[in-house]
Parts: sequence; C-alpha cells; structure tokens
Amino acid sequence: MATALPPTGDSFPGSGYVPAIGRIPILDLQPQLVDNLFPTKGYVGDVVPFSCVSFREGHDIIGVELVINAPGAQAQRIRMQPGPKGTDSWLAEAQVTVAGPHEWWVEAWNDDFATWQHNAEIKIPAGIDVDVMLELGALVVDRAATNPELTDHQSAVLRAAAPASRFTSRSAAFRLASLLAEDVLEVIEAHPVRSLVTRSAKRTVLVERALAGNAAWYEFFPRSEGAKQAADGSWTSGTFRTAAERIPAVAAMNFDVLYVPPIHPIGHTNRKGPNNSLMTEPGDPGSPWAIGAAEGGHRDIHPDLGTVEDFRYFVGEIERHGMELALDLALQATPDHPWVAEHPDWFTQLPDGSIAYAENPPKKYQDIYPINFDNDPQGIYNEVLRVLRLWMSHGVRIFRVDNPHTKPVQFWA
Repeated sequence: MATALPPTGDSFPGSGYVPAIGRIPILDLQPQLVDNLFPTKGYVGDVVPFSCVSFREGHDIIGVELVINAPGAQAQRIRMQPGPKGTDSWLAEAQVTVAGPHEWWVEAWNDDFATWQHNAEIKIPAGIDVDVMLELGALVVDRAATNPELTDHQSAVLRAAAPASRFTSRSAAFRLASLLAEDVLEVIEAHPVRSLVTRSAKRTVLVERALAGNAAWYEFFPRSEGAKQAADGSWTSGTFRTAAERIPAVAAMNFDVLYVPPIHPIGHTNRKGPNNSLMTEPGDPGSPWAIGAAEGGHRDIHPDLGTVEDFRYFVGEIERHGMELALDLALQATPDHPWVAEHPDWFTQLPDGSIAYAENPPKKYQDIYPINFDNDPQGIYNEVLRVLRLWMSHGVRIFRVDNPHTKPVQFWA
C-alpha cells in the first residue's frame, strides 16, 4: 500500500508551495548526459547500469526501485540495492532487448515493514515496549494484506500472521516469530509496505540495434567495379549491376556493412583531376564528394552508375548476402548543384558576391561549396530530411555523415 505525495515540482493543494525536491529526495539520476539535453544511448543486448542517490531524514529505512518502460511492453520494476555504505547511492541493472526509446524513472518510499522489523528486533528481545511493538507490526501486516496485487494465497498468509501476533497468552518470541515467518517475509519482500512514495523525474535511454554500435564496414566504389579502359585510354565507369558481382567476395570476408561514397551526379565547374589536381583531362570523373550537376543533386543518381531500379537491385544483393548498405551523406555542393541556383543563401557569400569554396588550409577544394547552416537552418534541415527519406524509400538504413565536425549540434538534435 502506498501513500501518494506530489512528485517533485508539483504544488501542495491550497498552499501555493512548490517543493524543489520530493518528500524522499532522489538525486543524481544515472545514466544521463549533461543537463539531460539528449537521451542516453544503448544497444540491443546491453546490460545498462542505473543509479541514483536517495535518503531521508531520521532512522527509518527506505526502499528504492527502478521503473523502466520498453517500447510496447509493460513497465518493469527492479529493486535497487544500496551502494557503498555512507554514499546513499542505489544501484540496479537492466538488460535492454528491443530497439527504441526506453523511458525510466526511480521511485523511493519509506519501507514501513523493514523499519518496524529493525526496531522490533532490538526492542522486543530487550523487553522494551513489547506489546506496543507487536501491535505496530500487526498493523503493518494488516495493511500489507490489503494490497490488491497479492494472490489469494499471499493474502491468506498475511491475514493469518497478524492475529497470531496478538495472542497475548503466548510468549513475545512466539508472537514476533509469527510476523517474521519465512512465508510472511517472502510476501512482504515481493510487495513492500510503502508510504511517502516519491517519484523522480523521467529520463530516456535510446536503444539502437546492435549493428549501430558494432559493425565491420567495407568501403566500396561502385564505379571502380567493372570499369573498362578502351584502346584510346578512355574509361567506361562500372555500374551498380557490375558492382553487384563483387558483393559475394565482400560478404565472404565477414563484413557487416558495405559503404559507398556519394552516388550522385558530379559537377563540372572546377572539377578536380587526380590527387586534387586543378588540371583535368577529358574523361576525368571528378570527386564523388563534389555533388551536383545538370543531372541533379543529392536526390539523384549519377547516370554512369545506372537507374533507380539498378540501385534497388544493388541494395537487394547486399541484403541477400547478409549485409547492409551505408550511403554517404555529404552535405555540400558543387557550383553546378541545383541548390546553388535555388538557395544561394544556403552558402557563405563573399563581399564580391561569389560563394566561398571549402578550405582546410593549405588545402583548397574549389569544386565544393560548404553549407552555411545559419542563414536558413529550417529550410536546410527540411531538405536533408527529404533526402534521407528518399533514400530510405529505396532501402537504405545507414548513413555516414561526411565531415560531422562541421555540422551544428542543432543539426544532430
């Protein structure tokens, strides 16, 4: 049985008082990231350690319980155990077995039976307040017997114990033993007698599938697989169909993920030659990270690689061999990208009206315009979402974000 108190932050009716902390303090919830800005991450199969600090004034004994809600499941309750003596810390572990957000919190309460038992085992053998202590114990067991979560058998065990403790004709030791019988303690342990129940704030553990945390990746350039050189020295690019012929060999090396660089049209303006050279020869393919041309941008496939149907075939072959495809998400554009004409404010414009290209001094990337996330962040984020959803519709579930250190934290949020 529980006496509910307002959780932290709720006012007491009619008083206008908003407590800064619960009746039984629950502090330092772990795991959580600094300021609880983002959910803690975990992976399917992880055993997650949880902890908190909880205590109350005086000498009464408290109980502390972890409550965790997995997606699509009933809340699981796990009794937390005391940490090192003197720390007021409480510890528990829970294995997460499904992907998705797991909401969790901690409940603490005054453990009325354990508090009574502690006092009774000191006072009654010493002959102090014997009848009072036994009656207090009987009352606690009476309360325990009314718990609606008990089975009929459990309730019967408790209902028999309290009357036996009130047989004043029997010895104090016999009466105490009736309240501390093994079957009584088993029921009480499973269904504690609670008062001053206090619930902490809620936290979240975002559980990802195991492959998100531990996978072997193989970097794969589709246009190199099946490429052919003609007698005049010119090259014909490989395609998704010819690249698919290499998939069994990659799978045989026990890779989990086959990762491809950007597969989109490559720009012509300032196209780079070998080794970042500014000099190009006819037929030089350019860098796959220099995305955007007349044929399209991030939502389009380079014509040399094939069609959407060819890409779907490529993805299907990867999956058929027990792997997954990871697609590069390179948020940048060539001067030829449709974004440059449609959304010039998505880039950094210099005083002379030109757009700043990417630099990592002394390196210069004249064929790439980096995104400026400050001018129209919502427009950019909406476009990135459209790009992601398009490739997800073609079977992609893993994306490698190029140059993650150049993306604002708000982007990741």
